[in-house]
Amino acid sequence: MPFPTPRAFLPLRHATFRTLWLATLASNIGGWMQNTGAGWLMTSLDPTPMMVSLVQAASMLPVFLLALPAGALADIIDRRIFLITAQAWILAMALILAALTMTDAIGPWGLLALTFCIGAGSAMNFPAWAATTNELVPREDLVGAIALNGIGFNLARALGPALGGFAIAAAGPEAAFILNAVAFLVLIVALLAWRRPREARSRMPQEHLVSAMRAGLRFVSHSPAMRAAILRACTFFLFSAAVWGLLPLLVRERLGLGPEAFGLMLGVMGGSAVAAGFALPALRARLDRSETVFWASLLICVAMGILAVSTHWAPAALGMLLYGAAWITAGSTLSASAQLAAPAWVRARAIAIYQLSFFGVMAFGSALAGWVGGRFGVPVALGAAAAGGAVAAVLVRAWRIDAVAGAPPAAAETVAPTPEAPAQELQALLGEHSGRVLEVVRYCIDPAEREAFLKAMQEVRRVRLRSGAVSWRLYEDVAHPERWVELWAVESWTEHLREEARRTDWDRAALARAAGFHRMEAPPEAARFLNVVP
Repeated sequence: MPFPTPRAFLPLRHATFRTLWLATLASNIGGWMQNTGAGWLMTSLDPTPMMVSLVQAASMLPVFLLALPAGALADIIDRRIFLITAQAWILAMALILAALTMTDAIGPWGLLALTFCIGAGSAMNFPAWAATTNELVPREDLVGAIALNGIGFNLARALGPALGGFAIAAAGPEAAFILNAVAFLVLIVALLAWRRPREARSRMPQEHLVSAMRAGLRFVSHSPAMRAAILRACTFFLFSAAVWGLLPLLVRERLGLGPEAFGLMLGVMGGSAVAAGFALPALRARLDRSETVFWASLLICVAMGILAVSTHWAPAALGMLLYGAAWITAGSTLSASAQLAAPAWVRARAIAIYQLSFFGVMAFGSALAGWVGGRFGVPVALGAAAAGGAVAAVLVRAWRIDAVAGAPPAAAETVAPTPEAPAQELQALLGEHSGRVLEVVRYCIDPAEREAFLKAMQEVRRVRLRSGAVSWRLYEDVAHPERWVELWAVESWTEHLREEARRTDWDRAALARAAGFHRMEAPPEAARFLNVVP
Protein backbone atom coordinates (compact mmCIF):
# COMPACT_ATOMS: atom_id res chain seq x y z
CA MET A 1 0.00 0.00 0.00
CA PRO A 2 1.62 3.31 -1.07
CA PHE A 3 2.23 5.94 1.58
CA PRO A 4 0.32 9.24 1.16
CA THR A 5 2.32 12.22 -0.02
CA PRO A 6 3.15 14.61 2.86
CA ARG A 7 1.08 17.80 2.62
CA ALA A 8 4.22 19.92 2.35
CA PHE A 9 5.06 18.24 -0.97
CA LEU A 10 1.62 18.41 -2.63
CA PRO A 11 2.48 21.43 -4.86
CA LEU A 12 5.19 19.31 -6.50
CA ARG A 13 2.39 17.43 -8.28
CA HIS A 14 2.42 20.25 -10.85
CA ALA A 15 5.19 19.55 -13.38
CA THR A 16 6.18 23.14 -14.20
CA PHE A 17 6.32 24.17 -10.55
CA ARG A 18 8.32 21.04 -9.74
CA THR A 19 10.89 21.71 -12.49
CA LEU A 20 11.34 25.37 -11.58
CA TRP A 21 11.41 24.58 -7.86
CA LEU A 22 14.23 22.06 -8.33
CA ALA A 23 16.15 24.44 -10.59
CA THR A 24 15.68 27.27 -8.09
CA LEU A 25 16.90 24.95 -5.34
CA ALA A 26 20.09 24.40 -7.37
CA SER A 27 20.56 28.14 -7.93
CA ASN A 28 19.96 28.87 -4.23
CA ILE A 29 22.57 26.29 -3.27
CA GLY A 30 24.96 28.03 -5.64
CA GLY A 31 24.06 31.40 -4.17
CA TRP A 32 24.84 30.24 -0.63
CA MET A 33 28.14 28.78 -1.83
CA GLN A 34 28.89 32.19 -3.36
CA ASN A 35 28.02 33.99 -0.11
CA THR A 36 30.17 31.58 1.89
CA GLY A 37 33.10 32.03 -0.48
CA ALA A 38 32.80 35.82 -0.50
CA GLY A 39 32.59 36.06 3.29
CA TRP A 40 35.58 33.78 3.79
CA LEU A 41 37.64 35.47 1.05
CA MET A 42 37.12 38.84 2.74
CA THR A 43 38.60 37.49 5.99
CA SER A 44 41.83 37.03 4.00
CA LEU A 45 41.70 40.25 1.99
CA ASP A 46 40.67 42.56 4.87
CA PRO A 47 39.66 40.84 8.14
CA THR A 48 38.28 43.91 9.93
CA PRO A 49 34.72 43.43 11.27
CA MET A 50 33.41 46.31 9.16
CA MET A 51 34.72 44.94 5.85
CA VAL A 52 33.56 41.39 6.61
CA SER A 53 30.08 42.60 7.51
CA LEU A 54 29.98 44.75 4.34
CA VAL A 55 30.04 41.58 2.25
CA GLN A 56 26.61 40.73 3.58
CA ALA A 57 25.48 44.34 3.23
CA ALA A 58 26.68 44.46 -0.39
CA SER A 59 24.61 41.40 -1.27
CA MET A 60 21.46 42.88 0.31
CA LEU A 61 21.73 46.56 -0.57
CA PRO A 62 20.71 46.04 -4.25
CA VAL A 63 17.33 44.77 -3.08
CA PHE A 64 16.82 48.05 -1.25
CA LEU A 65 17.75 50.01 -4.39
CA LEU A 66 16.19 47.90 -7.15
CA ALA A 67 13.29 45.95 -5.67
CA LEU A 68 10.56 48.47 -6.54
CA PRO A 69 11.48 49.00 -10.21
CA ALA A 70 12.07 45.24 -10.50
CA GLY A 71 8.62 44.52 -9.11
CA ALA A 72 7.00 47.07 -11.43
CA LEU A 73 8.75 45.57 -14.46
CA ALA A 74 7.73 42.07 -13.40
CA ASP A 75 4.08 43.21 -13.30
CA ILE A 76 4.08 44.92 -16.73
CA ILE A 77 6.33 42.73 -18.95
CA ASP A 78 6.64 38.98 -19.57
CA ARG A 79 7.97 37.48 -16.35
CA ARG A 80 9.66 34.54 -18.07
CA ILE A 81 11.87 36.82 -20.19
CA PHE A 82 12.49 39.01 -17.17
CA LEU A 83 13.60 36.04 -15.05
CA ILE A 84 15.90 34.68 -17.78
CA THR A 85 17.59 38.07 -18.12
CA ALA A 86 18.18 38.31 -14.36
CA GLN A 87 19.73 34.82 -14.21
CA ALA A 88 21.98 35.56 -17.20
CA TRP A 89 23.30 38.67 -15.43
CA ILE A 90 24.08 36.70 -12.26
CA LEU A 91 25.84 34.01 -14.33
CA ALA A 92 28.06 36.61 -16.03
CA MET A 93 29.01 38.32 -12.75
CA ALA A 94 29.78 34.99 -11.05
CA LEU A 95 32.14 34.01 -13.90
CA ILE A 96 33.95 37.36 -13.70
CA LEU A 97 34.38 36.99 -9.93
CA ALA A 98 35.71 33.44 -10.33
CA ALA A 99 38.19 34.53 -13.01
CA LEU A 100 39.54 37.46 -10.95
CA THR A 101 39.86 35.28 -7.84
CA MET A 102 41.73 32.55 -9.74
CA THR A 103 44.26 35.11 -11.04
CA ASP A 104 44.66 36.85 -7.65
CA ALA A 105 43.40 40.05 -9.26
CA ILE A 106 40.60 40.67 -6.74
CA GLY A 107 40.86 43.12 -3.85
CA PRO A 108 38.45 43.84 -0.99
CA TRP A 109 36.60 46.62 -2.80
CA GLY A 110 36.47 44.63 -6.03
CA LEU A 111 34.94 41.75 -4.09
CA LEU A 112 32.32 44.09 -2.64
CA ALA A 113 31.57 45.54 -6.09
CA LEU A 114 31.01 42.15 -7.71
CA THR A 115 29.04 40.93 -4.70
CA PHE A 116 26.84 44.01 -5.19
CA CYS A 117 26.40 43.17 -8.90
CA ILE A 118 25.38 39.59 -8.12
CA GLY A 119 23.00 40.94 -5.49
CA ALA A 120 21.52 43.26 -8.15
CA GLY A 121 20.59 40.24 -10.27
CA SER A 122 19.03 38.57 -7.24
CA ALA A 123 17.12 41.77 -6.46
CA MET A 124 15.60 41.69 -9.94
CA ASN A 125 14.74 38.01 -9.54
CA PHE A 126 13.06 37.98 -6.11
CA PRO A 127 9.71 39.76 -6.74
CA ALA A 128 9.22 38.17 -10.18
CA TRP A 129 9.71 34.64 -8.86
CA ALA A 130 7.45 35.23 -5.84
CA ALA A 131 4.67 36.61 -8.06
CA THR A 132 5.10 33.71 -10.52
CA THR A 133 4.18 31.10 -7.91
CA ASN A 134 0.49 31.98 -8.34
CA GLU A 135 0.76 31.04 -12.04
CA LEU A 136 2.34 27.64 -11.42
CA VAL A 137 -0.12 26.11 -8.93
CA PRO A 138 -3.90 26.37 -8.41
CA ARG A 139 -5.16 28.53 -5.57
CA GLU A 140 -5.74 25.59 -3.23
CA ASP A 141 -2.02 24.77 -3.39
CA LEU A 142 -0.76 28.36 -3.20
CA VAL A 143 -0.06 28.53 0.54
CA GLY A 144 1.66 25.14 0.36
CA ALA A 145 3.76 26.31 -2.59
CA ILE A 146 4.84 29.44 -0.69
CA ALA A 147 5.84 27.29 2.27
CA LEU A 148 7.65 24.86 -0.03
CA ASN A 149 9.61 27.76 -1.52
CA GLY A 150 10.72 28.61 2.00
CA ILE A 151 11.67 25.01 2.69
CA GLY A 152 13.67 24.90 -0.55
CA PHE A 153 15.44 28.14 0.31
CA ASN A 154 16.44 26.83 3.70
CA LEU A 155 17.37 23.41 2.34
CA ALA A 156 19.75 25.30 0.06
CA ARG A 157 20.99 27.23 3.06
CA ALA A 158 21.67 23.93 4.82
CA LEU A 159 23.56 22.40 1.87
CA GLY A 160 25.09 25.44 0.19
CA PRO A 161 27.29 26.78 2.99
CA ALA A 162 28.52 23.30 3.90
CA LEU A 163 29.34 22.47 0.28
CA GLY A 164 30.88 25.93 -0.10
CA GLY A 165 33.05 25.41 2.95
CA PHE A 166 34.39 22.11 1.63
CA ALA A 167 34.91 23.59 -1.85
CA ILE A 168 36.88 26.48 -0.36
CA ALA A 169 39.01 24.10 1.68
CA ALA A 170 39.67 21.90 -1.36
CA ALA A 171 40.24 24.45 -4.13
CA GLY A 172 39.87 27.98 -2.74
CA PRO A 173 37.01 30.52 -2.88
CA GLU A 174 37.06 30.52 -6.69
CA ALA A 175 35.65 26.97 -6.63
CA ALA A 176 32.54 28.21 -4.82
CA PHE A 177 32.14 31.01 -7.38
CA ILE A 178 32.40 28.60 -10.34
CA LEU A 179 29.85 26.21 -8.83
CA ASN A 180 27.50 29.17 -8.32
CA ALA A 181 27.73 29.99 -12.04
CA VAL A 182 26.95 26.37 -12.98
CA ALA A 183 23.92 26.38 -10.67
CA PHE A 184 22.47 29.48 -12.32
CA LEU A 185 23.01 27.94 -15.74
CA VAL A 186 20.72 25.09 -14.63
CA LEU A 187 17.99 27.61 -13.73
CA ILE A 188 18.34 29.39 -17.08
CA VAL A 189 17.80 26.08 -18.90
CA ALA A 190 14.67 25.38 -16.82
CA LEU A 191 13.26 28.83 -17.57
CA LEU A 192 13.93 28.41 -21.29
CA ALA A 193 11.94 25.15 -21.18
CA TRP A 194 8.98 26.81 -19.42
CA ARG A 195 6.16 27.56 -21.86
CA ARG A 196 4.30 30.30 -20.05
CA PRO A 197 0.70 30.72 -21.28
CA ARG A 198 0.11 33.95 -23.16
CA GLU A 199 -1.81 36.50 -21.17
CA ALA A 200 -5.00 37.93 -22.62
CA ARG A 201 -4.06 41.21 -24.23
CA SER A 202 -5.73 44.14 -22.52
CA ARG A 203 -7.29 46.85 -24.63
CA MET A 204 -5.75 49.42 -22.30
CA PRO A 205 -2.18 50.69 -22.84
CA GLN A 206 0.59 48.99 -20.92
CA GLU A 207 1.51 50.68 -17.65
CA HIS A 208 4.65 52.81 -17.68
CA LEU A 209 7.42 52.06 -15.19
CA VAL A 210 7.15 55.25 -13.12
CA SER A 211 3.34 55.22 -12.90
CA ALA A 212 3.41 51.48 -12.10
CA MET A 213 5.83 52.15 -9.26
CA ARG A 214 3.59 54.93 -7.93
CA ALA A 215 0.57 52.63 -8.08
CA GLY A 216 2.46 49.98 -6.11
CA LEU A 217 3.48 52.48 -3.45
CA ARG A 218 -0.09 53.76 -3.14
CA PHE A 219 -1.43 50.24 -2.73
CA VAL A 220 1.03 49.35 0.03
CA SER A 221 0.63 52.64 1.88
CA HIS A 222 -3.15 52.17 2.05
CA SER A 223 -3.18 48.45 2.78
CA PRO A 224 -3.15 47.85 6.56
CA ALA A 225 -2.21 44.18 6.10
CA MET A 226 0.83 45.02 3.97
CA ARG A 227 1.94 47.79 6.33
CA ALA A 228 1.73 45.45 9.32
CA ALA A 229 3.71 42.72 7.52
CA ILE A 230 6.42 45.22 6.54
CA LEU A 231 6.70 46.70 10.04
CA ARG A 232 6.93 43.28 11.70
CA ALA A 233 9.50 42.13 9.10
CA CYS A 234 11.67 45.24 9.56
CA THR A 235 11.84 44.90 13.34
CA PHE A 236 12.61 41.18 13.07
CA PHE A 237 15.32 41.34 10.39
CA LEU A 238 17.01 44.54 11.61
CA PHE A 239 18.39 42.86 14.71
CA SER A 240 18.67 39.25 13.49
CA ALA A 241 20.92 40.38 10.59
CA ALA A 242 23.79 40.72 13.08
CA VAL A 243 24.51 37.00 12.81
CA TRP A 244 24.94 37.14 9.03
CA GLY A 245 27.44 39.97 9.29
CA LEU A 246 29.49 38.62 12.20
CA LEU A 247 29.39 34.83 11.89
CA PRO A 248 32.62 34.54 9.83
CA LEU A 249 34.55 36.42 12.54
CA LEU A 250 32.84 34.50 15.34
CA VAL A 251 33.93 31.19 13.78
CA ARG A 252 37.43 32.26 12.79
CA GLU A 253 38.53 34.41 15.73
CA ARG A 254 36.39 33.52 18.75
CA LEU A 255 35.95 29.78 18.07
CA GLY A 256 39.31 29.39 16.29
CA LEU A 257 37.88 27.20 13.51
CA GLY A 258 38.31 27.03 9.71
CA PRO A 259 36.10 27.33 6.60
CA GLU A 260 34.67 23.81 6.98
CA ALA A 261 33.30 24.72 10.42
CA PHE A 262 31.93 28.01 9.03
CA GLY A 263 30.05 26.11 6.35
CA LEU A 264 28.82 23.52 8.84
CA MET A 265 27.55 26.20 11.21
CA LEU A 266 25.48 27.66 8.39
CA GLY A 267 24.45 24.11 7.48
CA VAL A 268 23.19 23.49 11.01
CA MET A 269 21.13 26.65 10.78
CA GLY A 270 19.72 25.67 7.38
CA GLY A 271 18.93 22.11 8.49
CA SER A 272 17.11 23.43 11.52
CA ALA A 273 15.15 25.81 9.29
CA VAL A 274 14.09 22.94 7.01
CA ALA A 275 12.91 20.87 9.98
CA ALA A 276 11.02 23.86 11.38
CA GLY A 277 9.42 24.40 7.97
CA PHE A 278 7.85 20.94 8.11
CA ALA A 279 6.64 21.60 11.67
CA LEU A 280 5.05 24.96 10.83
CA PRO A 281 1.56 23.60 9.91
CA ALA A 282 1.22 22.09 13.40
CA LEU A 283 2.47 25.30 15.01
CA ARG A 284 0.05 27.47 13.02
CA ALA A 285 -2.81 25.27 14.20
CA ARG A 286 -2.04 26.48 17.74
CA LEU A 287 -0.95 30.08 17.11
CA ASP A 288 -2.12 32.74 14.69
CA ARG A 289 0.38 34.40 12.36
CA SER A 290 0.99 37.42 14.60
CA GLU A 291 1.76 35.34 17.68
CA THR A 292 3.92 32.95 15.64
CA VAL A 293 6.14 35.86 14.55
CA PHE A 294 6.28 37.24 18.09
CA TRP A 295 7.49 34.00 19.69
CA ALA A 296 9.90 33.35 16.83
CA SER A 297 11.34 36.84 17.40
CA LEU A 298 11.99 36.06 21.06
CA LEU A 299 13.53 32.70 20.14
CA ILE A 300 15.96 34.26 17.70
CA CYS A 301 17.04 36.71 20.40
CA VAL A 302 17.76 33.77 22.72
CA ALA A 303 19.83 32.22 19.90
CA MET A 304 21.86 35.40 19.44
CA GLY A 305 22.42 35.59 23.19
CA ILE A 306 23.85 32.05 23.16
CA LEU A 307 26.16 32.94 20.26
CA ALA A 308 27.32 36.05 22.11
CA VAL A 309 28.67 34.02 25.05
CA SER A 310 29.92 30.98 23.07
CA THR A 311 33.63 30.14 23.09
CA HIS A 312 33.19 26.51 21.99
CA TRP A 313 31.57 25.01 18.89
CA ALA A 314 28.90 23.07 20.83
CA PRO A 315 26.93 26.01 22.33
CA ALA A 316 27.51 27.96 19.11
CA ALA A 317 25.92 25.09 17.14
CA LEU A 318 22.97 25.12 19.55
CA GLY A 319 22.60 28.86 18.96
CA MET A 320 22.62 28.34 15.19
CA LEU A 321 20.06 25.53 15.55
CA LEU A 322 17.64 27.84 17.37
CA TYR A 323 18.47 30.69 15.02
CA GLY A 324 17.54 28.66 11.92
CA ALA A 325 14.24 27.47 13.38
CA ALA A 326 13.24 30.98 14.42
CA TRP A 327 14.35 32.47 11.10
CA ILE A 328 12.19 30.20 8.90
CA THR A 329 9.24 30.40 11.27
CA ALA A 330 9.08 34.19 11.23
CA GLY A 331 10.34 34.66 7.68
CA SER A 332 7.94 32.27 5.94
CA THR A 333 4.99 33.46 8.04
CA LEU A 334 5.65 37.10 7.18
CA SER A 335 6.23 36.30 3.49
CA ALA A 336 2.99 34.34 3.22
CA SER A 337 1.09 37.19 4.89
CA ALA A 338 2.53 39.71 2.40
CA GLN A 339 1.71 37.55 -0.63
CA LEU A 340 -1.83 36.83 0.54
CA ALA A 341 -2.44 40.53 1.16
CA ALA A 342 -1.60 41.55 -2.44
CA PRO A 343 -3.99 41.04 -5.38
CA ALA A 344 -2.66 39.81 -8.74
CA TRP A 345 -2.41 43.19 -10.49
CA VAL A 346 0.09 44.57 -7.96
CA ARG A 347 1.53 41.40 -6.44
CA ALA A 348 5.12 41.68 -7.75
CA ARG A 349 5.27 45.37 -6.79
CA ALA A 350 3.86 44.77 -3.31
CA ILE A 351 6.24 41.87 -2.71
CA ALA A 352 9.09 44.02 -4.01
CA ILE A 353 8.27 46.78 -1.52
CA TYR A 354 8.07 44.19 1.25
CA GLN A 355 11.44 42.76 0.23
CA LEU A 356 12.89 46.25 -0.23
CA SER A 357 11.99 47.06 3.34
CA PHE A 358 13.37 44.03 5.11
CA PHE A 359 16.46 43.61 2.90
CA GLY A 360 17.23 47.29 3.42
CA VAL A 361 17.08 46.95 7.19
CA MET A 362 19.09 43.72 6.97
CA ALA A 363 21.84 45.55 5.09
CA PHE A 364 21.75 48.33 7.66
CA GLY A 365 21.59 45.88 10.57
CA SER A 366 24.53 43.86 9.24
CA ALA A 367 26.66 46.99 8.76
CA LEU A 368 25.64 48.36 12.18
CA ALA A 369 26.57 45.06 13.83
CA GLY A 370 29.94 45.22 12.08
CA TRP A 371 30.55 48.73 13.40
CA VAL A 372 29.58 47.75 16.95
CA GLY A 373 31.71 44.60 16.67
CA GLY A 374 34.70 46.64 15.54
CA ARG A 375 34.34 49.10 18.42
CA PHE A 376 33.32 46.80 21.26
CA GLY A 377 33.84 43.23 20.06
CA VAL A 378 31.71 40.55 18.41
CA PRO A 379 30.12 39.26 21.69
CA VAL A 380 28.91 42.74 22.62
CA ALA A 381 27.46 43.30 19.14
CA LEU A 382 25.53 40.01 19.24
CA GLY A 383 24.33 40.63 22.80
CA ALA A 384 23.11 44.11 21.90
CA ALA A 385 21.25 42.73 18.88
CA ALA A 386 19.57 40.12 21.10
CA ALA A 387 18.42 42.71 23.62
CA GLY A 388 17.26 45.19 20.98
CA GLY A 389 15.36 42.51 19.08
CA ALA A 390 13.47 41.40 22.18
CA VAL A 391 12.40 44.96 23.02
CA ALA A 392 11.32 45.61 19.40
CA ALA A 393 9.28 42.38 19.30
CA VAL A 394 7.26 43.50 22.32
CA LEU A 395 6.72 47.01 20.92
CA VAL A 396 5.27 45.84 17.57
CA ARG A 397 3.28 42.87 18.89
CA ALA A 398 -0.01 44.77 18.57
CA TRP A 399 0.37 45.12 14.76
CA ARG A 400 -1.68 42.18 13.51
CA ILE A 401 -0.88 40.31 10.30
CA ASP A 402 -3.67 37.74 10.49
CA ALA A 403 -6.68 39.11 8.61
CA VAL A 404 -5.17 39.09 5.14
CA ALA A 405 -6.81 36.12 3.43
CA GLY A 406 -10.03 34.20 3.13
CA ALA A 407 -13.45 35.05 1.80
CA PRO A 408 -14.58 38.68 1.85
CA PRO A 409 -17.10 39.77 4.46
CA ALA A 410 -20.75 39.82 3.51
CA ALA A 411 -21.67 42.91 1.52
CA ALA A 412 -24.84 44.93 1.73
CA GLU A 413 -27.51 44.13 -0.86
CA THR A 414 -26.97 47.55 -2.40
CA VAL A 415 -24.43 47.64 -5.22
CA ALA A 416 -21.85 50.38 -5.59
CA PRO A 417 -23.04 53.38 -7.64
CA THR A 418 -22.25 53.35 -11.37
CA PRO A 419 -21.79 56.55 -13.41
CA GLU A 420 -23.36 57.19 -16.82
CA ALA A 421 -21.43 56.32 -19.98
CA PRO A 422 -19.36 59.20 -21.40
CA ALA A 423 -20.91 61.38 -24.10
CA GLN A 424 -20.01 60.40 -27.66
CA GLU A 425 -18.61 63.82 -28.51
CA LEU A 426 -16.03 63.56 -25.68
CA GLN A 427 -14.75 60.07 -26.54
CA ALA A 428 -11.74 61.48 -28.42
CA LEU A 429 -10.53 63.22 -25.23
CA LEU A 430 -10.59 60.06 -23.14
CA GLY A 431 -7.39 58.04 -22.96
CA GLU A 432 -3.98 57.69 -21.42
CA HIS A 433 -3.15 61.40 -21.87
CA SER A 434 -6.53 62.85 -20.91
CA GLY A 435 -5.32 64.57 -17.77
CA ARG A 436 -6.79 64.01 -14.33
CA VAL A 437 -10.31 62.67 -13.89
CA LEU A 438 -12.41 63.76 -10.90
CA GLU A 439 -14.92 61.15 -9.72
CA VAL A 440 -17.91 62.09 -7.60
CA VAL A 441 -20.54 60.15 -5.61
CA ARG A 442 -23.38 61.91 -3.78
CA TYR A 443 -25.01 60.25 -0.77
CA CYS A 444 -28.11 61.04 1.27
CA ILE A 445 -27.57 59.69 4.80
CA ASP A 446 -29.76 59.50 7.90
CA PRO A 447 -27.99 61.89 10.35
CA ALA A 448 -28.50 59.32 13.11
CA GLU A 449 -26.15 56.98 11.16
CA ARG A 450 -23.42 59.60 10.73
CA GLU A 451 -20.75 57.83 12.83
CA ALA A 452 -21.37 54.42 11.22
CA PHE A 453 -21.24 56.03 7.74
CA LEU A 454 -17.94 57.78 8.53
CA LYS A 455 -16.48 54.49 9.69
CA ALA A 456 -17.56 52.78 6.46
CA MET A 457 -16.12 55.64 4.41
CA GLN A 458 -12.71 55.21 6.02
CA GLU A 459 -12.50 51.81 4.37
CA VAL A 460 -13.85 53.32 1.12
CA ARG A 461 -11.01 55.83 1.25
CA ARG A 462 -8.47 53.00 1.46
CA VAL A 463 -10.17 51.20 -1.44
CA ARG A 464 -10.04 54.28 -3.68
CA LEU A 465 -6.41 55.05 -2.88
CA ARG A 466 -5.31 51.40 -3.25
CA SER A 467 -7.00 51.22 -6.65
CA GLY A 468 -5.29 54.27 -8.12
CA ALA A 469 -6.68 57.51 -6.67
CA VAL A 470 -4.10 60.24 -6.10
CA SER A 471 -6.40 62.14 -3.71
CA TRP A 472 -9.66 61.53 -1.84
CA ARG A 473 -12.05 63.81 0.06
CA LEU A 474 -15.43 63.49 1.80
CA TYR A 475 -17.60 66.59 2.32
CA GLU A 476 -20.73 67.16 4.42
CA ASP A 477 -23.32 69.81 3.48
CA VAL A 478 -23.36 72.34 6.36
CA ALA A 479 -26.98 73.33 5.60
CA HIS A 480 -28.29 69.80 5.00
CA PRO A 481 -26.42 67.30 7.22
CA GLU A 482 -27.99 64.38 5.34
CA ARG A 483 -26.11 65.32 2.13
CA TRP A 484 -22.57 64.07 1.53
CA VAL A 485 -20.21 64.25 -1.44
CA GLU A 486 -17.29 61.89 -2.02
CA LEU A 487 -14.57 63.15 -4.39
CA TRP A 488 -11.43 61.41 -5.65
CA ALA A 489 -9.06 62.00 -8.55
CA VAL A 490 -7.04 59.65 -10.74
CA GLU A 491 -4.15 60.49 -13.08
CA SER A 492 -5.96 59.81 -16.38
CA TRP A 493 -9.00 58.21 -17.98
CA THR A 494 -6.97 55.02 -18.51
CA GLU A 495 -6.15 54.89 -14.80
CA HIS A 496 -9.87 55.36 -14.10
CA LEU A 497 -10.66 52.33 -16.28
CA ARG A 498 -8.03 50.31 -14.42
CA GLU A 499 -9.74 51.03 -11.08
CA GLU A 500 -12.45 48.41 -11.54
CA ALA A 501 -9.99 45.74 -12.67
CA ARG A 502 -7.85 46.38 -9.60
CA ARG A 503 -10.65 45.99 -7.05
CA THR A 504 -10.86 42.79 -5.05
CA ASP A 505 -14.02 41.19 -3.64
CA TRP A 506 -13.10 42.82 -0.31
CA ASP A 507 -13.03 46.23 -2.02
CA ARG A 508 -16.39 45.75 -3.75
CA ALA A 509 -17.96 44.64 -0.47
CA ALA A 510 -16.68 47.80 1.24
CA LEU A 511 -18.11 50.05 -1.51
CA ALA A 512 -21.46 48.26 -1.36
CA ARG A 513 -21.65 48.64 2.44
CA ALA A 514 -21.09 52.39 2.13
CA ALA A 515 -23.75 52.65 -0.59
CA GLY A 516 -26.13 50.80 1.74
CA PHE A 517 -26.33 53.91 3.98
CA HIS A 518 -27.98 55.88 1.12
CA ARG A 519 -31.61 56.61 2.06
CA MET A 520 -33.12 57.69 -1.29
CA GLU A 521 -35.03 55.37 -3.61
CA ALA A 522 -32.66 56.12 -6.46
CA PRO A 523 -29.08 54.87 -5.98
CA PRO A 524 -26.30 57.33 -5.07
CA GLU A 525 -25.50 59.63 -7.97
CA ALA A 526 -22.08 59.00 -9.53
CA ALA A 527 -20.37 61.24 -12.06
CA ARG A 528 -16.96 61.75 -13.69
CA PHE A 529 -15.39 65.07 -14.66
CA LEU A 530 -12.43 65.62 -16.98
CA ASN A 531 -9.84 68.30 -16.21
CA VAL A 532 -9.80 70.42 -19.39
CA VAL A 533 -7.72 73.35 -18.08
CA PRO A 534 -3.94 72.67 -17.90
